[in-house]
Amino acid sequence: MRVAVECKSPLMQKSLELFLGKNLSSAKNCEILVRDVKSFDDERCFYISSDKDADLLKPFSKSQLILALEKRYKSMNKTKIKEELFEEELLDFDILQKRIESLTLEYQTNILKVVRAFYEK
Repeated sequence: MRVAVECKSPLMQKSLELFLGKNLSSAKNCEILVRDVKSFDDERCFYISSDKDADLLKPFSKSQLILALEKRYKSMNKTKIKEELFEEELLDFDILQKRIESLTLEYQTNILKVVRAFYEK
């Protein structure tokens, strides 16, 4: 799990950096972006605040932070896996659909040959 921290509060920024040590990453390469300001445009955003709609309420411990981030990470990965499976199903369905169309056309051609042969006698 790669995590970046972007906080307006310098104290919060430094505390999170110390808590996350080995998991820290740049904002470009991270999977989760921890902020103390709500962001609606970034699905990676993990919001920490005293607000009720925050992902993690202040005050919190290091273990609470890690557990909350791991939970978010797992939910993000489940969503990605579901999307990938759905795309694979669509691809499989397209292949199946083309095969059915091919067999139907072949069947239609054979029936027409039999009917023509019958009436040409």
